[in-house]
Amino acid sequence: MECKIESKIGSIKTSESSLFNFLSNFNNFRHLIPPDKVKNFQSSTDTCTFEIDQIGRTGLKILEKQPFNLIKIVGLDSKIDFHLWIQLKQVTELDTRIKLTMKLDLNPMMKMMAVKPLTNFLNSLVDQLSLIRF
Repeated sequence: MECKIESKIGSIKTSESSLFNFLSNFNNFRHLIPPDKVKNFQSSTDTCTFEIDQIGRTGLKILEKQPFNLIKIVGLDSKIDFHLWIQLKQVTELDTRIKLTMKLDLNPMMKMMAVKPLTNFLNSLVDQLSLIRF
């Protein structure tokens, strides 16, 4: 059963090119991940792996980049097949909106258990981005 999880729309005080370049490198994600939500984070430019409570070990790989508005990411070494899209839209010179969308296949039981922690995870990424000075 396909499940679509969307983050809130965040407002980041930087240009879309600066935000895109930051998000196009998984090494920068270390600054975004609250340690109470994610454990054992490891990264390179195009891949990262980590553990999330109630989900387990998983990873991400950048599949496609469309400068400066979209980054497509797929699951890596994951028990669950998923896709993550990072969408960017510059509103003014120093105001870029961001939205994260995840699509994954989950059985009904897993969906009940995973939707809330994954939504919280996506929203926490948006929140952490709003705190970074670019």
